[in-house]
Amino acid sequence: MSEIEQRLEELERLGLGRRLRLVSGPQGPTVLLDGKPVLLLCSNNYLGLADHPRVREAAADAAMRWGVGAGSSRLVSGTMTIHGRLEERLADFEHSEGCLLFGSGYLANIGVIGALAGRGDVIFSDELNHASIIDGCRLSRAEVIVYRHRDMEHLEWSLRRHGRRDGGQRRLIVTDSVFSMDGDVAPLADIAELADMFEACVVVDEAHATGNLGPGGRGAVAEAGLEGEIDVIVGTLGKALGSYGAYACASAEMIRYLINTARSLIFSTAPSPPAAAGALAALELLQERPHRVQRLRSNARALRRALAAEGFPVADVEMHIVPLIVGEERATMRVCQEAIARGAFAQAIRPPTVPSGTSRLRLTAMASHTASELELAASVFGEVARDLGIEPASMSPPLLERATAIEELETAEAEVAEIEIARLRREPLFDGGGIPSVPFDLDDEGTSAIPADLDAEDAPTAPFDFERELQSVRAA
Repeated sequence: MSEIEQRLEELERLGLGRRLRLVSGPQGPTVLLDGKPVLLLCSNNYLGLADHPRVREAAADAAMRWGVGAGSSRLVSGTMTIHGRLEERLADFEHSEGCLLFGSGYLANIGVIGALAGRGDVIFSDELNHASIIDGCRLSRAEVIVYRHRDMEHLEWSLRRHGRRDGGQRRLIVTDSVFSMDGDVAPLADIAELADMFEACVVVDEAHATGNLGPGGRGAVAEAGLEGEIDVIVGTLGKALGSYGAYACASAEMIRYLINTARSLIFSTAPSPPAAAGALAALELLQERPHRVQRLRSNARALRRALAAEGFPVADVEMHIVPLIVGEERATMRVCQEAIARGAFAQAIRPPTVPSGTSRLRLTAMASHTASELELAASVFGEVARDLGIEPASMSPPLLERATAIEELETAEAEVAEIEIARLRREPLFDGGGIPSVPFDLDDEGTSAIPADLDAEDAPTAPFDFERELQSVRAA
């Protein structure tokens, strides 16, 4: 047995074997998977534009006009009219001075990161960043500091300890905006504030936010009100925009710098004209018909509510990425295979894509789904889990759900504190005799603070311990 065969057998034994699945037809709500019709619940064609007639027609016209391939790299003869048009529209869409197309999101991240940090510099990277960011950090030869996921205290501590101690080092903070495997969002405002404090450059990958978050689907940076404050925004043409390729938006000066230093741009063939034209048509549709973004958000909520009705621990929010964390790799594969047999396809995601012990099905809603299709898919996943002895409610809640629970508790805690402070400011705590001026169970109008529909036996006997609940949620 060869070494390669041994490695393959070991992967299969660990439940980490992979194979290509053949999808027939466009990336619509229903596809033929290895010849079997299934509901598609794992495509990144979020807005349903990959097979839109106008996008198809634009790509076909571009092939007839400019040919199928660009023929060369961007700096030789590969930059064509259609590339310039798309870059102009993307820069306008992102409210940026300039834009630069890359062949793929992987190439964009490798090129941008390598151009902004090198040997002797320091990169600060979220621990759950996409593999393309991780590889870009490694290839840059910079010192890489991995900070805990969305943990701004850890990032600040790391920034204080690393870089610029003896002058000259560049600092680069790089993060996904929407994390592809969990669907949670980076605290971009806090990152921008820290970057300003520590003179760091910031790169944000909007791959899973473009077309989904923010005003007009412009992404998480726009939603956070940080347009013009992020050094480089990386986006993809292969997800919500239904085509293939990627882009970087930045200042005109930064774009000129990337043209001269991003190796994955300099040494790769330019994106194909049909892909660029298709993306341009999709971008025009997104801007002309923003209701698609609203439809995606509505469908995301419908999917989450249907899954919650089946007992899965998912939050009632509008995030389109919904992980169902099974845990063990082989069990995850069994759920995936059985769901496919019953007509619903969501790929099993296992290490090294996700940490060991967190294997999952990664579900994604699309604007082209119907509510009934999403409800049917949720019922399939619920039935499969229970038939395999997995109680949906016992599955680990994804990071987004944990963060939502923490934020709700923190908000409630803050509201209670604010009410109490306001009351104390209005009223003296004690009267002259040292007796509280109002009973503790009365509200500001002097009526009972206990709801009328509660019996005395149902009334809380002790104040709610927010700190304990916060610790419990965080520990989970």
